[in-house]
Amino acid sequence: MGFFLDLLMRKIIEFSLPIVVFLITLLVGSIFRRVLLARLRRWSERSKSKVDDVIVAAISGPFNIWCLMLAIYLALEVSPAPASLIRICGKVLLVLGIASITLVFSNVTVNVIKVYSNRSGGVLPAASITQNISRITIFTIGILIILNSLGISITPILATLGVGGLAVALALQETLSNLFAGFHVIAAHQVRIGDYVKLDSGEEGYVIDINWRTTKIRMLPNNVVLVPNEKLIKSIVTNYYLPDKEMAVLVNLGVHYNSDLKKVEELTCEVAKETMRETPGGVPGFEPFIRYGGFGDFSINFTVILRAKEFVDQYLIKHEFIKRLHERYKKEGIIIPYPIRAVNYDQEKAGQ
Repeated sequence: MGFFLDLLMRKIIEFSLPIVVFLITLLVGSIFRRVLLARLRRWSERSKSKVDDVIVAAISGPFNIWCLMLAIYLALEVSPAPASLIRICGKVLLVLGIASITLVFSNVTVNVIKVYSNRSGGVLPAASITQNISRITIFTIGILIILNSLGISITPILATLGVGGLAVALALQETLSNLFAGFHVIAAHQVRIGDYVKLDSGEEGYVIDINWRTTKIRMLPNNVVLVPNEKLIKSIVTNYYLPDKEMAVLVNLGVHYNSDLKKVEELTCEVAKETMRETPGGVPGFEPFIRYGGFGDFSINFTVILRAKEFVDQYLIKHEFIKRLHERYKKEGIIIPYPIRAVNYDQEKAGQ
């Protein structure tokens, strides 16, 4: 009877030990996670950089999964399960662990690229081509590490990839041309995400993305134009955000020949200053000015120079300025003549 009791106790201990190890590992892992994340959060709050915030956010979720996998592995090590089963489960857990770490590292890298892009003002564009290449590179390294950890030689795989890459490069010349053209666009920093550009073919709008094949431009009517990267680098592009976003706004006008040009200049500049101050998108500190340009067929022509904070602001500025100037000219008796041609009969008779 005592023999059976001892055997029963040994079996109970033998089967309960993995459960105890599993629960203790989860408990220790949970405590360690709380302490570690608390310290990391305090550190990130003291730091001005957003990179540490990205790292904390990336590891806070998968940490529970890592603790669970570690608990399962340790429980299997002390369990009476067959060695072959323990070995297979260990390899599965190792593969899952490497895959999860690769995914976390990929997310951290992409988010760090976005952070530095926002902080550097477009020096490192957060284009999808940059993010996708980063993900592909990290996932490729992760897969090679997994294969190597499973005992699979990666040297033949690398050789095969080299030969296959050469064949793919020959078959996909146009696609690769667009890919490397996209890298050139990003590296040159002459067309960036968020810039307002105009192509020599007439398309214009905001650059919303640069991917492996095309550059997406959102036009003002809210349509998207897809421009192949290779064609973009061969086009004449006007970037309205370089060297900065502010731009001059030119309004061409004309007044009657009988007008007092000095008074016209004073009133026009006064209305222009008022428009700059009160219109969204105007530059309040800019001093508008006018320049007379010549004697037209029916008016003395001049140009008013205002300033907008960015390209699309010019439309509202012109709208408000023309509306206010027309009202002010009407009140002051300054005439903007209709398009006419006058014939001077007295001059014709004198010539005869």
